[in-house]
Amino acid sequence: MVRRVVTGVSPSGKPVIVSDGEPPRTLSYTHTPGFARSVVWNTAAPAAPSADPTAALESFVPAPGETIAMTVTFPPRSVYADPGWDPAAAAAEQLEAIPGLAELFEPDAPGMHTTPTVDYGVVLSGEVVLDLDGGETTILRPGDIVVQNGTRHAWRANGTEPATLLFVLIGAGGTA
Repeated sequence: MVRRVVTGVSPSGKPVIVSDGEPPRTLSYTHTPGFARSVVWNTAAPAAPSADPTAALESFVPAPGETIAMTVTFPPRSVYADPGWDPAAAAAEQLEAIPGLAELFEPDAPGMHTTPTVDYGVVLSGEVVLDLDGGETTILRPGDIVVQNGTRHAWRANGTEPATLLFVLIGAGGTA
């Protein structure tokens, strides 16, 4: 079974987890044992594929209809607790490495950010905590999938090992 976690916004405007479980369109095939398919989520199709535009990417926040696929490895919390870790130098490095996205990280709430995107996140390895504004959290493990619907959130590898996720960001418009 594939686990799908979907975020949304409550009527009061608070980010919440709106569903957590198996995707509604999951099929195990009868005639090919072991073959299964789950539609995790869908949005309107982006533009047709073209030559590799990765090197020319100027913003890590896709415009409406655009997509960005990337992996992110979150270090364990011990990295941030190390006396040698320099948050100012780390922030400057992020501004250079992930323009557009780095500016959305909140200095007064480390890791918290909101993007005008629908993001599909798949945990490849490790364990990560999805921390939503307002205190709601969930632990995600390898194979878990989250659909992050433009809510204020942070990712934390609270254990002793790093966590690696594959993200597909889809520009959804609006403002962050």
